[in-house]
Amino acid sequence: MSQIQDWKLAFIGGGNMGSAIIGGLLAQKALPASNIVVSEPWDVNRQKIESAHGVRTIISNVEATKDADALVLAVKPQVAKAVCQELAASWAGRETLPLIVSIAGGITLKSLGEWFTVDGTREPKVVRVMPNTPALVGEGACGAIAGEGISEEEKAKVDVLLQAFSKVVEWVDREELIDVVTGLSGSGPAYFFAMVEHMVASAVALGMPQEQAERLAKQTCLGAGKMLVEQSESPAQLRINVTSPNGTTQAALESFNASDFQGVVHKAVKAATDRAEELGKILG
Repeated sequence: MSQIQDWKLAFIGGGNMGSAIIGGLLAQKALPASNIVVSEPWDVNRQKIESAHGVRTIISNVEATKDADALVLAVKPQVAKAVCQELAASWAGRETLPLIVSIAGGITLKSLGEWFTVDGTREPKVVRVMPNTPALVGEGACGAIAGEGISEEEKAKVDVLLQAFSKVVEWVDREELIDVVTGLSGSGPAYFFAMVEHMVASAVALGMPQEQAERLAKQTCLGAGKMLVEQSESPAQLRINVTSPNGTTQAALESFNASDFQGVVHKAVKAATDRAEELGKILG
């Protein structure tokens, strides 16, 4: 039996990522659909979630969380403060506060703790998570940081939740590393999309039809990713393995090196990491 089989789980926000989490939980039979309720303001999103997953959806955040053991905060960062404060005010009479799992980008543990404070003194336990969009196809990677007071048992339960939509779950021990997770895996899918975009454009410029170039580039990216995941060798060794001396791959890699490819990638990851830190200061 799943460690969260008996959880009453509320989702605040029913967008794509919330739906991906619910789908993963139900597919893995981590908990029954009857234990999940989703608060979502948009009719179209509520209908999509009900149709796809058979879970209860409502408009009221307060109603969704009134007897929840845990809640997933999946709202836009700009509205997170108001949502948290609304919920905290509604929990004044509760003896036990729900465990919070936040996937709201850029919102720090400190801010979440302050915004969720009940009666001016009681803070719920909080886990902050940075997922990525491949979760939408069951291939996600995420980083997580446990807030103050989270027990090993609670962490294990959250791990079950995260593994429902992420193939890789990495717990970090310093919150600033969540910004690095953002720069690496959070924004990372876009780096691959951009790489494939430019590979296709180059092939087209060299005379190949667009559709053929896209099919070849997409499968190359997928196949290389599978090799990275399924083979024990490091990325560097896999690169060496495919690089014949004085061959075509070496010519391409030398061109990359001449353009300081390592420096370009580092600057991109650092730029995303720095922006994540910046947004954290702006948004909370």
